[in-house]
Amino acid sequence: MEQKNLKIKGIKVVMVALLMGVLSCKEAPKEQPKDVETAEVSAKAKEPFFKLSLAQWSMHRMVREEGVDPYTFAEKAKNWGFTGLEYVSGLYYKELQAANFSKEAMAAFVEKCNAESKKHGMQNVLIMIDGQGDLATTDDKKRKEAVENHYKWVDAAADMGCHAIRVNLSGSKVPNEWMASSVDGLTQLATYAKGKNIEVLVENHGGLSSNAAMLAEVMTKVNMDNCGTLPDFGNFCIERTKDGCAEEYDIYKGISELMPHALAVSAKSYDFDAEGNETKLDYPRILKIVKDAGYTGFIGVEYEGSALSEEQGIIATRDLLIKAGKELN
Repeated sequence: MEQKNLKIKGIKVVMVALLMGVLSCKEAPKEQPKDVETAEVSAKAKEPFFKLSLAQWSMHRMVREEGVDPYTFAEKAKNWGFTGLEYVSGLYYKELQAANFSKEAMAAFVEKCNAESKKHGMQNVLIMIDGQGDLATTDDKKRKEAVENHYKWVDAAADMGCHAIRVNLSGSKVPNEWMASSVDGLTQLATYAKGKNIEVLVENHGGLSSNAAMLAEVMTKVNMDNCGTLPDFGNFCIERTKDGCAEEYDIYKGISELMPHALAVSAKSYDFDAEGNETKLDYPRILKIVKDAGYTGFIGVEYEGSALSEEQGIIATRDLLIKAGKELN
């Protein structure tokens, strides 16, 4: 009898131990296998430090020479592997100028762009504005007109969910005059844009705006958090003649000087070698400058070459950015 009780007690002890083991297994959090954790960290480390957007200028020949509808921008960019859209105002001027940039025409432009970007799951990033007057002219009246001409584009950018518009600082060629006029024009425009939660970005785009040190000084003088630069990898020609660039600012020095004020970045490209490297620009070197500045936003692909088709050039630039970006991690 005593032996039987001992057996029963032994069975009870075993059952209790097993039950406790089951409960502890249920309560204990499941640890991720080490190889899965390592794979996830490794995959993340290989991702570029930036997001990819497409500058619509990359397909300006498609629109102007081949008759491609500019409103297919979102669809094409999506198919080419981008997530962000950088619109070019001039590619829509045919219809907008015909309507004298009326409120109705601008509203229709916004509605169409929004419908397409939503349909294809794309993010509207910014609008590049050209041909709306010289923001750095010494003529006070004309400068004010140029500022006000940009208001409709600030409004459009806000209605499209963009974070910025890109403007040019054309005007005087005299350094001190250009500096004063640039500061005034940008301050006026950025003040209006601030109320719409829109940033005003200046690209190095020829003339004195391609003198990076001077453009950086303009930003310091304006001193507004919604006014910054959009460094372009390739637009550092200060003086151009019919034979080419007569005076070019140092590309790498220029990008380094503009990055502290950068609120967007443009990856210009012209041509590629057999290994897929840009023939004029050292992309790994440039991207290191961009990364070291702490930039993690969109980088816009802007192919401007002629050896490849626009689609081929867009894809080649995209692939080079991704490759160079991953190698920095």
